[in-house]
Amino acid sequence: MKNKLTAEYRFFLSMPHNMRVLLITNMLYALVLPVVEIFMAAYIMRSFDDTGFVAIFQVAMYTGIIITSLTNGFLLKHFKVAHLYSFGILLSGIAMVGMMFVKDIALPGLIVSGTLIGAASGFFWTNRYLMALTSTADENRNYFFGLESFFFTVSNIAVPLVIGALLAYIDGMQFLGITFDVYKGYRIVTLVVFLITILATYSLSRGRFENPVQKDFLYFRFDRLWNKQILLAALKGLVQGFLVTAPAMLIMKYVGQEGSLGLIQGISGGLTAILIYLLGRFTKPKHRIAVFGFGITLFLIGTIVNGIELSMFGVMVFVLCKVFFQPLHDLAYYPIMMKVIDVVSKKENRNNYAYILNHEFGLYAGRVIGLGMFIFLAYAVSETFALRYALIIVAVLQMLSIPLAKNIMKESYAENHER
Repeated sequence: MKNKLTAEYRFFLSMPHNMRVLLITNMLYALVLPVVEIFMAAYIMRSFDDTGFVAIFQVAMYTGIIITSLTNGFLLKHFKVAHLYSFGILLSGIAMVGMMFVKDIALPGLIVSGTLIGAASGFFWTNRYLMALTSTADENRNYFFGLESFFFTVSNIAVPLVIGALLAYIDGMQFLGITFDVYKGYRIVTLVVFLITILATYSLSRGRFENPVQKDFLYFRFDRLWNKQILLAALKGLVQGFLVTAPAMLIMKYVGQEGSLGLIQGISGGLTAILIYLLGRFTKPKHRIAVFGFGITLFLIGTIVNGIELSMFGVMVFVLCKVFFQPLHDLAYYPIMMKVIDVVSKKENRNNYAYILNHEFGLYAGRVIGLGMFIFLAYAVSETFALRYALIIVAVLQMLSIPLAKNIMKESYAENHER
């Protein structure tokens, strides 16, 4: 076992320097994301006891992503990409601290907080895409996203378990005359998260990342291949919003409190982490569609079981399928997207960031449509109806991604071969 781990570490060291720095930084930030994605939704549910407010928070967050993705394009003309990435990491911590320490947060404050956290995510994700694009090649992107997904999956197991245990332990505890409750526990967690964001920015400073040479980045007409990729992004966005909010909503309503979040995520997370690492380590570009299709099919099965049996059993099956689906989907999706950017950016002689920004618009369109559908069903019919059927609808629509992704891959490699 020791020899195998040593061999894997040596393989990691054989990767380009910038790729290794980015992976280590993302590993640290992986400790932050579960707090944003899972416990922020649970915190809002505790404050408002209404899943509609969680959806409103998500729309505000996704709007913040779009605003800063556009702003980031202009800032790249004057600031280093690594500095903007670091700013996004720090901003996410500051926004969470601000939200957690405001007493009796109302709807306007919820929208402002969501927009700020989205702004941080916009700086983080767009600059992450740009640095990953320039730090990797098509041949090692499966490994990059496999190892990154391994980090995120392990964090999605460990962080909820630790935080759930902390919140349960601290509730009602007295120390130095202070009575602690769950809300004070959330604030302690948020401060720890902020310290981790500082450590992540230090890690990133060891890299040597270059800004795009071509400064223009805002375009409205693109190659046909890229338009297909944007449709694929919209389909991804359609389900992405539900993956952030739905598990917390379902678990809080049908399973238990925050401690249950960690327990359910941990049941299948360990196996998923190992599987994703092995897939990233040993699969080739030609295997991406098989991985992509398997993940989406598994997600559909989970939503159907949840729809038929909206209870503790159905929710647990759905969350288990979701735990497998998300990293499998991302492992295949992002290398496909970056291959398309490699091809069309050379074909159209444009800044890589032009495609990263446009990609965010595609994701945003899907996210707003998906969350809009959930809000409409929740208020026009019932919240239970929305939790039961909205997931099935987006999962069925997501199946369209499989033939579309296959066509995109075929066309991108064909165009690359012609040149």
